[in-house]
Amino acid sequence: MELILKSDNKTNLEKVIALAKKLHISIEQRDTETEVSDQREILKKRILNFKARKSSSFGDANDWQRDQRNDRDLPCP
Repeated sequence: MELILKSDNKTNLEKVIALAKKLHISIEQRDTETEVSDQREILKKRILNFKARKSSSFGDANDWQRDQRNDRDLPCP
């Protein structure tokens, strides 16, 4: 069986580790801060480098907005 514990409180984790050792339970620790920051960087790069494979099926947002609000003028950018 595998159990994953996560906590920001190092004191509580140390207590859990001490108890596990006392009960002769093997412990495998990972540096999650590095893993999380690496995952965030990868995700950030994927988002920033995103390229759509084909054009949007929704059409042009400006055209839609113009059609919906044809009774009033839109502010110029």
